[in-house]
Amino acid sequence: MPDSSLPDGQETPADEDDADPETVGGGDDDPETAAPPADVQKYDRFKKIEGGTYDRANEFLRERTYVTAREWAIARLCADFRTETGVEMTKIGENLPDLVPFMTDTYTPQAVNQARASFEEKVRKAGATFLYGAMCDFFTAEELDDVMYEATEVAKFLLEVEGVELSVEEELEAEDRISEVMREVREHSTQLRHDECPHCGGDLDGEDADGGTTAEADD
Repeated sequence: MPDSSLPDGQETPADEDDADPETVGGGDDDPETAAPPADVQKYDRFKKIEGGTYDRANEFLRERTYVTAREWAIARLCADFRTETGVEMTKIGENLPDLVPFMTDTYTPQAVNQARASFEEKVRKAGATFLYGAMCDFFTAEELDDVMYEATEVAKFLLEVEGVELSVEEELEAEDRISEVMREVREHSTQLRHDECPHCGGDLDGEDADGGTTAEADD
């Protein structure tokens, strides 16, 4: 389990992915602004890091993932404030400080969409990198299990920080399902790379030299 104590930092975002003066801070700073909408007031994610600073959250994420604190928070909000017609970009941006404790400024809809797109792009690239590493035989089965375990622990920790409550049974079930999927990925990738098993020499397409299946040959 990752260390839950976030590193010390300052309030002002210093990451180059988070500094965009043309799009950030587009909300209304008037103290007489009307109260946030009811669903914003009821939103209870990120309460476990109440009082935490942006930089502390950002440094923690940077040590373990490719995303920034801004991208993490907005990705979560985009998932939670999605309607049949799309994501409520304006609502998220205007109420960002009320929704996420470590976000101190409002965002324009364009800034919200920018962070959302950046998160999606990084996830896609990280996914392709991971899957190639799993399929190219770079890792042994045991090493791949270790990679998946570490990744799962970080992901679960972030969910718990957001406020998701996971039971021990749910955690174990998720780990078992992920391990099963990765075993299948490894097996199918071996079939893609080889016509026969590199370990035992068996035919990977399920047929023997006489045209029968491997199972029939064993019988």
